[in-house]
Amino acid sequence: MESTMKEMRDGASVLDFDSKSTVEGGVEDVYGEDRATEDQLVTPWTISVASGYCLLRDPRHNKGLAFTEKERDAHYLRGLLPPAVISQQLQEKKLMNSIRQYEVPLQKYVAMMELERNERLFYKLLIDNVEELLPVVYTPTVGEACQKYGSIFRRPQGLYISLKEKGKILEVLKNWPERSIQVIVVTDGERILGLGDLGCQGMGIPVGKLALYTALGGIRPSACLPITVDVGTNNEQLLKDEFYIGLRQRRATGQEYAELLDEFMSAVKQNYGEKVLIQFEDFANHNAFELLAKYGTTHLVFNDDIQGTASVVLAGVVAALKLIGGTLAEHRFLFLGAGEAGTGIAELIALEISKQTKAPVEETRKKICLVDSKGLIVSSRKDSLQHFKKPWAHEHEPVNNLLDAVKVIKPTILIGSSGVGRTFTKEVIEAMASFNEKPLILALSNPTSQSECTAEEAYTWSKGRAIFASGSPFDPFEYNGKVFVPGQANNAYIFPGFGLGLVISGAIRVHDDMLLAASEALAKQVTEENFEKGLIYPPFSNIRKISANIAANVAAKAYELGVATRLPRPQNLVKCAESCMYTPVYRNYR
Repeated sequence: MESTMKEMRDGASVLDFDSKSTVEGGVEDVYGEDRATEDQLVTPWTISVASGYCLLRDPRHNKGLAFTEKERDAHYLRGLLPPAVISQQLQEKKLMNSIRQYEVPLQKYVAMMELERNERLFYKLLIDNVEELLPVVYTPTVGEACQKYGSIFRRPQGLYISLKEKGKILEVLKNWPERSIQVIVVTDGERILGLGDLGCQGMGIPVGKLALYTALGGIRPSACLPITVDVGTNNEQLLKDEFYIGLRQRRATGQEYAELLDEFMSAVKQNYGEKVLIQFEDFANHNAFELLAKYGTTHLVFNDDIQGTASVVLAGVVAALKLIGGTLAEHRFLFLGAGEAGTGIAELIALEISKQTKAPVEETRKKICLVDSKGLIVSSRKDSLQHFKKPWAHEHEPVNNLLDAVKVIKPTILIGSSGVGRTFTKEVIEAMASFNEKPLILALSNPTSQSECTAEEAYTWSKGRAIFASGSPFDPFEYNGKVFVPGQANNAYIFPGFGLGLVISGAIRVHDDMLLAASEALAKQVTEENFEKGLIYPPFSNIRKISANIAANVAAKAYELGVATRLPRPQNLVKCAESCMYTPVYRNYR
């Protein structure tokens, strides 16, 4: 190896590395293809990287002013940088000062995205300041970024596969420079957050999600691939927008749509193998359920809107039992919203109750009622319901609106996933508080403008008795001298650790029991100190530790179910997860 390095052409930048053939804990990987982090990879550091001017424009290897005097001489950088040499820590401090000067969140988002010229500094910033920057690179700011993506578009990020590429998707995948991909996040842009059809501009979502896979879950950036499948858009405003970057046509549907997606899924498996995780993101309800059902038995697939949301909400509910009392089976649940998020959460809660009580899931579903735009979902509506709503059509008199449903069903837990803002009205919250000492109110719709109610409204209308969490972040609120800290039921708690668990176990399929395992691991991370503030989720400042614990629990379940391919199983899965995490500190050049 050393002799090979010495034989390299003069002027090529070479990085020091520690040769490792195994990840701590016994996960062996001869080729280095499936490692979660490039810090355990040998291959990239045995070859030359760019030098001089090109090195400064290579995001993965650029260090900016952190290049030492010796490195500047060795790699033809002298004169290409100002004379000062500063540390990564000082670079981070300078950039955070700069980002904090912006008052408009979208400006902060653009500033962060421009940091892609220095990949390690971007992730160092995000990891060290996760609570402050998460709302910038993800919910809620990413929603506005997608709406204005055509205007703020600087350079291509990720891979765009449109109807023009039909019949040659495998060739398109081969155009991506990385060969060893572990996680793909793909969207068709039809249902971006609560904002609707944003077409090709939905790319902001896969890009943002994968930044979190790296920052929060430790999956190396080069193993992540954001993809937008562009089948057109039905958004008239975008079709007329001269800056729109996607196909200018109405959405393809039916057979044309199904054939493109089928070709895409086959090409991904052919190009990246059985163990690549494909995360479906922000597909419309009618496609989301079908794609998950169709490919769940043949690919390693995960739908964050259905499964990730369900897992994070279940974790919050389980943790909240410490505050509201009782077992899961003793509570009554009412949902506003019966789309992919609502029905996904409801099903996972029913599965967990079934697991705890040994009752059939058909029975445990009866503890959960759903309200959609036409009122309570009841058996008399069954013939007109979409297939994913039918399991929730219980024997009950029709109820036309949420307030009446709350009064009739008297739920202990109210969950909003409707995508419609301000639907948890004063009357609804007051009704919840009238028959619950501590009503659990979860207003999950994103972005902030679509939240069913604000933290202030929930606390004020319940006279400070509500336990509240939301999908978008809200500031702490003081009521009657007590400061309430609202929790955020953010999928970012779950999917990065979940993905890491699949990677370290080499899982080839996702199973519902893995989602339950992720929820249980997250719920256990909530401390007494958190509960005292009314929190049902731990602070994001500990997210890497949380992700490692989730990954370990998910991996353990994969081994138990027989879908793990990494053998032998590591003795300590938490240590294994931590040792596999990407760290964004600069590498040394020689």
